[in-house]
Amino acid sequence: MIFGQDRRELRQMYGNAWRKHRAGELLSPLEAQIVAVIEDHPEYLGDVLENELERAYTPDEGGTNPFLHMGLHLALRDQVATDRPPGMRKLFAKLAARAGDRLEAEHRAIDCLAETLWEAQRANAAPDEQAYMERLRRLL
Repeated sequence: MIFGQDRRELRQMYGNAWRKHRAGELLSPLEAQIVAVIEDHPEYLGDVLENELERAYTPDEGGTNPFLHMGLHLALRDQVATDRPPGMRKLFAKLAARAGDRLEAEHRAIDCLAETLWEAQRANAAPDEQAYMERLRRLL
């Protein structure tokens, strides 16, 4: 379970998974998913390898928090795999077909996911799955 870990431990998981992958060691299912996301984002490999465990990645830096970005990919892929919220798998398949590329579709969808999570955090409430799915439908 990853939710009980702090930011440092979560970020360390990325580096550990990548090092195990490069060494040809057996990966857990979660580590394999992490490696797949890193492979899709080689631009973030430096952050992973440099163990940017404490860096805040503030908006005034003008960049993206690579760990947050990759974490959103992992969350989205889990949603598609488990079809949660209900209908997610079918909706994402349509998004991917429209985008012509799975990764591009993920990038569009994680913007919707991030907005939904931000609203939930701001309201101190659970994410609104219906609003999230509607955001995704508008991408079609």
